Amino acid sequence: MPRTITLKHPLDDNGLLCQQTPAEPIAPAPAVAVADVSRYSHPHFQRAEPGQYEGWITYWFAPFTGREPRPEVPSAVYDDKTTTYEQRKQLSNQYRAARTVWSQARLRLLAGPLLREAGPVWEEWQTALAELRRVFKGFWETEDGRWRMQLLRLTDAEQVAKKAAVAWDQVAEKLAKLAEEQIHVAGERDELRLTTVAEELGLDASAWSVDLVWEYETSYGHSTPLVEALTREINEQRERLRKVAQLAGDVDLAHHALA
Repeated sequence: MPRTITLKHPLDDNGLLCQQTPAEPIAPAPAVAVADVSRYSHPHFQRAEPGQYEGWITYWFAPFTGREPRPEVPSAVYDDKTTTYEQRKQLSNQYRAARTVWSQARLRLLAGPLLREAGPVWEEWQTALAELRRVFKGFWETEDGRWRMQLLRLTDAEQVAKKAAVAWDQVAEKLAKLAEEQIHVAGERDELRLTTVAEELGLDASAWSVDLVWEYETSYGHSTPLVEALTREINEQRERLRKVAQLAGDVDLAHHALA
């Protein structure tokens, strides 16, 4: 179905709005031939209509696949001396609307397969985290003489959780990059959320941890977001066990096994 978009207004079911700046009143000028600029319209452009408010325009486009080149005003427009400033401005607004629709189609195209891939990865992380917490809680029911055995279970659970966290952050970083690219083209006001794309695919991504793309940079020695959060939790668990071992007088356990 055709896509409709109106610029410079919060997104709704119809798109976004674009307000045209009223021209300054000028003295009547001799009538001149107005150039036909339809040849410069985007191939997907269908029509433009007055918007809901005075001075606003709604643009209609044929569906984008996201595989098209990024919509840009043809350079020939600016070399064409027969076009007026107002015509060039109208074309600029049209192409801006086209870029927004295109960017959303492109996000759906590229993020769709990745979102389907992400579902099982997130489930593996959730399972690994739940097991880590279950094993840690098991110390409350573990006899003093069996703490080292339980500690082995804990270290195994830590390794599985770390592996799952790394796997998720790798997928999440790709999603974050796609989301940033869409916002870069359309602007924050016309952001298409990943959760919306996921919902369209029948996926519930509302609880998924996808941070801003810069948070996945590790060049300064920082871990990726989920790995960092997991490391903090593991350190807190071990610190608590270390304190208990010290209180119990088990110096070897406190300083070696829990180091």
